[in-house]
Formats: sequence, C-alpha cells, structure tokens
Amino acid sequence: MQLPLFQGVSAQQLSALIEKMPFHFLKFHEGDTIIGEGDTCTHMRFVISGKVRVKTQFRNLQVSVEQTLSAPNVLAPDYLFGLETAYPFRVTAMDECGIMQLRKADYIRVIQSDKVFLFNILNYLSRKSQRFMAGLLDTCHGSVSERLSLIVAIATSQFSQDVTISFLQKDLCTLLGTQRSTLVNALNSLHSSGIIDFDTNQIKVLDLSLLRKLR
Repeated sequence: MQLPLFQGVSAQQLSALIEKMPFHFLKFHEGDTIIGEGDTCTHMRFVISGKVRVKTQFRNLQVSVEQTLSAPNVLAPDYLFGLETAYPFRVTAMDECGIMQLRKADYIRVIQSDKVFLFNILNYLSRKSQRFMAGLLDTCHGSVSERLSLIVAIATSQFSQDVTISFLQKDLCTLLGTQRSTLVNALNSLHSSGIIDFDTNQIKVLDLSLLRKLR
C-alpha cells in the first residue's frame, strides 16, 4: 500500500487484486543483476524489500550516475509504454532484495479496473515530464552548477539516496559544456556549501535536495 502506484487503495482492494492478478515475487541476493542496461521493459517492477543500486552510463562518455533506491519503490514505470521501452540503466541488488512484478498486459488490466490506479500512473508520468521540462527551461543558459543539478535530476528518482557521479574530467566538461577550470571552481563552490564532496574522478552528493534547488 506504500508503493507509489498503489497509494490511495484500500487493503481490501489490494488483497482482492493480488488474488486475481498474476503478481510474481522474486528474491535477489547481493550483487545480482535485476535489470540489465538495454533490457526491454516488459513488466511493471517494484522494490518491496531491501535496496537496489541503479547505474546510468552516458553513451560515448566516461560519465555515469549511480543512485540507491530503497523499498517501497517502483522501477522506471515510464519505460513500460511509448516508443522507447529499453531500460537505459543497470539495476543490481545491494542486499537481500525482494521484487514484485506484473506483466504489462496485466498492469493495463489493473489500471482499467479502478481510476485510482489510472490516476496514480498518469500523475507519476506527468510529474516526471513536467519536472524535466521545467529544469531544462531554467538551466539552458544557466551556470555549471545548475547544469549539473539538471543532469542529476534527469538521471535519478524522486526518492534517490547516495547519489554519486563517476567521470573522466574531460568527458564531464564535454557533458556540461564548460572548461576544466570553470568546472573545478563550480565543484569547489558546491563543496563549500556542503552540497557535494568530490575528488578527481567522483562526485558524491551530500545534500540532494539542495542540489535540486539550484535548477
């Protein structure tokens, strides 16, 4: 009942739904791959116990963003529909992890069964789309820090924890459209504000909410 796409549903409704629909409950061990980069999204997947690590690798650049998602959570429902249904990241179990999944066709039956389920998924997709557009409009001419904030917002979930960015400095400069000296100055400023910690090839986000507010 705490899962984002099932909120607002009574325990009785949810119990009846689980009895009718072929939900699958899977167990993964630490280090197991749950979703591989490029895998087709054929199921709605939920983290119902434990934690997972999500790694997004930018194509043609040595830059990647990693985040931790804890239960209860949903894994990229926006890739279940649309033209692009291949996951752009890899998901691995950080410890003993429980995943609940439901086939696409069965999930469509769920959202057709009650408007609450339909509104939950529509609100999720709309909120994500609007957040990206607002960030893009705010930062297309913004500072390096604002552009970094946008990249993190795009590559992470609303409920992300322990966000890190691994990089080659020249590739991060290419991604942000800046020079090395400007990048270092921006990182030093963010570090002084307590928002990040960093070294020559990794940024650790200490305060994700403050970083997102830069957009």
